[in-house]
Amino acid sequence: MKLHHVQVSCPPGGEGSARKFYAETLGLLEIPKPPLLAARGGAWFADDDFELHVGVEADFAPARKAHPCFAVDDVDAYAARVGAAGYPVEWDDTIPDVRRFHTADGHGNRVEVRAQLTSR
Repeated sequence: MKLHHVQVSCPPGGEGSARKFYAETLGLLEIPKPPLLAARGGAWFADDDFELHVGVEADFAPARKAHPCFAVDDVDAYAARVGAAGYPVEWDDTIPDVRRFHTADGHGNRVEVRAQLTSR
């Protein structure tokens, strides 16, 4: 089994902010949504192994606990990019031997970025 995608939400009209965070800051590629789903708004992003979908919710509330986690080769470089783009960078050392930080996308959804795992 393999994870295909994770979905987070944004308020109506929030696609531009989602693009700024997920595409411009994190470097994910925006991919087209199927036409029937595109009519609902939102945006889809992808990397080699997964997709992240941003759906529109009329009664939007940011996810402050549930979150996607991105494993990256250079977590310090990502922290610098995220911070330079104006997003929070909160380092977390509660898991031994795992270098990671939490941030929030442009709508306040929690996002974790961590160093690539070398083993399980």
